[in-house]
Amino acid sequence: MNWHPGLYRHWYAVARASEVGKRPLAITLLDTHIALARGGDGWIALEDRCPHRHAPLSAGCVVDGQLSCPYHGWSFDRGGALRRVPGLPGQTPLPGVKVRSFPVIEHDGLLWLRPGEEGETAPPAMVRDTDPRSRRFQWQTTWKAHVLDAMENFLDPLHTHFIHPGLVRAAGRREPAQACFQATAAGFTVDYLGIPRQSGLLYRLFESERTLERAHFAAPGSTRLEYRYANGSRILFDLHFSPRDAGHTDVFVGLHVEGRYAPRWAIRLLAWPLLKKVNDQDAHILQLQAANLARFGPRRGASTSLDIVRPALERFWTRAELPDPGQAFQTRLLI
Repeated sequence: MNWHPGLYRHWYAVARASEVGKRPLAITLLDTHIALARGGDGWIALEDRCPHRHAPLSAGCVVDGQLSCPYHGWSFDRGGALRRVPGLPGQTPLPGVKVRSFPVIEHDGLLWLRPGEEGETAPPAMVRDTDPRSRRFQWQTTWKAHVLDAMENFLDPLHTHFIHPGLVRAAGRREPAQACFQATAAGFTVDYLGIPRQSGLLYRLFESERTLERAHFAAPGSTRLEYRYANGSRILFDLHFSPRDAGHTDVFVGLHVEGRYAPRWAIRLLAWPLLKKVNDQDAHILQLQAANLARFGPRRGASTSLDIVRPALERFWTRAELPDPGQAFQTRLLI
């Protein structure tokens, strides 16, 4: 797929830091193949191809802070410069070759990578400002869907009555609400007003009366459902979406809890089985959707005023443009 060049200027979550060691991890982002490894006191991210005989660097290992090719041992530093060719006499100059390198930073247990040579200096503020100490859960999965459809799924509340009946919402118990869309410097927010409670099991088991339900989008692929409560506490349910290619999207999930007792063991033991079921239900419908799009070919979907987030997401993923500054609107819905 030909991705818009502007998409390469942004930072994407590409791995959990705990999963990456001296044995490289092969990742794909926007159809770009990368070998990612821990190199000494930092990270190494190089194009996954040795310029000698084109073996994958992700099959090699890190030696003395350099990524070594598994075929002939050519070794490259963090900037992609060739530093060692085993068997070459000491006075012989090294070939003037270099592997493309990528900047990587770590935050909140995730590694973030920018696939372009130029662009944003850091991930969006929504990501940087999240306190890692409030994180209670982290997980990674892959959805067989285009990133646009995957992100819309997470931010869209109206499918929950059908895809997650009883778990998130009950189809027969809709309540009138006001949805308020507001463009931001990084993307947009949508506030859902007038629904202090949800009808699903997850709410009844783990939540209390809400004072705010807000959906966030921060370019390129960060989304958040934020719930604030009358007792001053807050839950942040973050999904970071990173497209491998047009049909596969890596999803990095984080749950942060502020101002209320929620130990990690309790989240994993009690909440995770239900959240995993929600994930599996979303993954299933997205796979069905993708298969049908492939079967019939690209079609523009019909929409109504209820499809609040789709236009802004389409604008970003097709033209790398954010909503117009100051754009705001409201719509009524039953949710």
